[in-house]
Amino acid sequence: MRTGEPLPSVGDVLGALATGLWHWDTAAGLVTVDAEAARLLGLPAQPATLTEAQARARLHPVDWIEITGVVRLAVAEGTLAEVRIRIMDGDGQILRVVRSRSKPSYDPGRQAYELIGTLQEVTEPTPGTAAGRSAVTGDWRRSREAFLLDAGRALAEARSTAEVLRVAGALSMPGFSPDGLVVFGVKGDRLTITGQHGHQPGSMNPFSHMPVDTDYPAAEVVRTGRAVYLSSPEEYKERYPVTWPLARVFGRRSWAFLPLTVAGRTMGAWMAAFTYPVAFTPDERAVLTTVARMLAQALSRAGAAETQRELTDGLQRSMLPSLGPEIPGMQIAARYIPTGGGLQVGGDWYDMIPLPSGRFALVIGDVQGHDVRAAGLMGQLRIALRAYASEGHRPDAVLSRASRFLHGMSYDEDTTDLRFATCLYAETDPASGMLEIARAGHPHPMIRMADGTVMTRPTAGGLPLGLDPDADYPTTRFALEPGETLMLCTDGLIETGGHDMESGRQRLRAILEDHRDDLETLADALVQGVHGPSSHHTRGPLADRREDDLALLLLCRPGQGCGCGATLNVRPTVRRTLLSVAQDEPDRIAEARQHLRELLHDWASADQLDSAVLLVSEMVTNVLVHTDTDALLLAEVMGEGGGRRLRVEVFDTGDDLPHRRRPGELASSGRGLMLIELLADTWGVEPRGEGKSIWFELYESGEPGSEPGASEVPGSSEVPGPPEDPGPPEDPRSPEVPGSPEDEEEVA
Repeated sequence: MRTGEPLPSVGDVLGALATGLWHWDTAAGLVTVDAEAARLLGLPAQPATLTEAQARARLHPVDWIEITGVVRLAVAEGTLAEVRIRIMDGDGQILRVVRSRSKPSYDPGRQAYELIGTLQEVTEPTPGTAAGRSAVTGDWRRSREAFLLDAGRALAEARSTAEVLRVAGALSMPGFSPDGLVVFGVKGDRLTITGQHGHQPGSMNPFSHMPVDTDYPAAEVVRTGRAVYLSSPEEYKERYPVTWPLARVFGRRSWAFLPLTVAGRTMGAWMAAFTYPVAFTPDERAVLTTVARMLAQALSRAGAAETQRELTDGLQRSMLPSLGPEIPGMQIAARYIPTGGGLQVGGDWYDMIPLPSGRFALVIGDVQGHDVRAAGLMGQLRIALRAYASEGHRPDAVLSRASRFLHGMSYDEDTTDLRFATCLYAETDPASGMLEIARAGHPHPMIRMADGTVMTRPTAGGLPLGLDPDADYPTTRFALEPGETLMLCTDGLIETGGHDMESGRQRLRAILEDHRDDLETLADALVQGVHGPSSHHTRGPLADRREDDLALLLLCRPGQGCGCGATLNVRPTVRRTLLSVAQDEPDRIAEARQHLRELLHDWASADQLDSAVLLVSEMVTNVLVHTDTDALLLAEVMGEGGGRRLRVEVFDTGDDLPHRRRPGELASSGRGLMLIELLADTWGVEPRGEGKSIWFELYESGEPGSEPGASEVPGSSEVPGPPEDPGPPEDPRSPEVPGSPEDEEEVA
């Protein structure tokens, strides 16, 4: 070109430099390219107008996403948008790599971006050559992509604010890494320091609680939502002279302050400080901006999770009482474990309620479901139960009122969602150990006896609460003997890990039998034995992964063998159980038989065990058939080793004593006492102050002399033998024992 000649056109210059020109209007959704830009995009070398979809199809998907981020950043900072783009052919292969430089603008009226820029091909070294290997090693783009991928994964997995800050402090950015990081938050009109890395403790105190209107970069970022980059100390001093003396003492050379923005709201600022000069090129700014966005999202998630955990933990603490050792003569331990994930409170609960009579009540229950509604109903039901109990109602009345209350509360007309709850209510007298239990569809309690024997204790029950507002809940009375431990739990402790009710109880039975320590240790052992070791719970280890909520209550009456006192390893020589069978509960005779089998689980003679079960069935049936009263069964095993003695007594309040008769061959009754005389080692009938008892004894060896004092049974004035007088004539009004096992089975 000669001096004085006119300058060539812009298009000629760009064409000579193999540089294409393009224009993108997001409002119209069109991209206009000249001939060179079209060629670089893999199109015919002629001007063209493309839709956004057509232009996007020519670019690598990752690069398209990066373009949108860089454009927003450039508009926010008033800088050029520079990005490297991989051009794809029709087969999805990389055709070439181009560099795009543009000056974007934003029109608030149209809410659209407009860009005018250039495209220029970037020459990549041939793969496999020395230059190619060097390029791969030093390819900043690939290092950046790998870094952002790893950083995003690590920040997404962080579960708390402390973990997020720890991850942010450990980030090693490709090509440049800050040695000082600070996360600023906002509280009211002041900055707060949420976390920091690379500073001595207390050194950031001058920046904490700084007013947001202070002439400080982080404060400006919070006010404006725009990043601030300071490449040198001189630039920092010039722009922020007021706070420069505070920053000078750290000896840094460059600073980047970026907004932490979530859903369009600036929640704080992130500072990255460097001990060496950083130019903050568009690529470097893009990395810092992306990290700031991921950091803001991670902090927002962690903060929300911590708020939810704090809320649910507080809800859990408010719903569940803190049990202490205030019960005279008793020890109690409890565990509550919500199901894993999300809400940390569920439908299971327990409670201990002081009663006006000086007694106290234990309550355990399970509202159907694991959602917020189940937790809400649980809280309301627990309050209602406490109110009814505090009014002095008996256990059956407490559950009847609670069922009526839940039936009215749980029905939702919009969803026809009828919720119910299982519950067990036990009123306890600390002085005598007597328990009165009413049960609403809940699992039966288990008793660990003083010698380590574990029995399921059948109790009368009714429908779950909330199903029938007029349901009845009969009560069961029995005594907790010294050294015995009562276990109440929800089905979450039993039916988990693929177990059903029976196999789950066997698993718990083994843990209870092996118990040799205090009650708190036993509670932990039951939880860990079912769910494994864990990280947190109300009063001990919790499981992190759970199939169902669970609640556990343990009540111990201290004595030999319980493990709660100094007699830790002393094995008592008496095993005792008590069971009542009401007139309207003939089906519980089968429970009495099973109860005795569990009591004699280690009895040496299987024949004697069968005999004892048959005799108990005869005696209880006799009371139900021939009297108008309930039967109370007391069974005791005394002694050790193979010389133990079983004593069984059945009490009733009837006045007439049974008599042995001589039934004929066709008689359908009258053989009960004959069976007792035939199968028992010794037996008798004793009148009481109110009513009577019939009893028998069996000796494990089968010989009365093997048990000390067997010839004299305590509490018996005589042991009746076969009477010579057949007794008075048969009177249908007189009590008698049914004459055959067949009769008993029909009744039972």
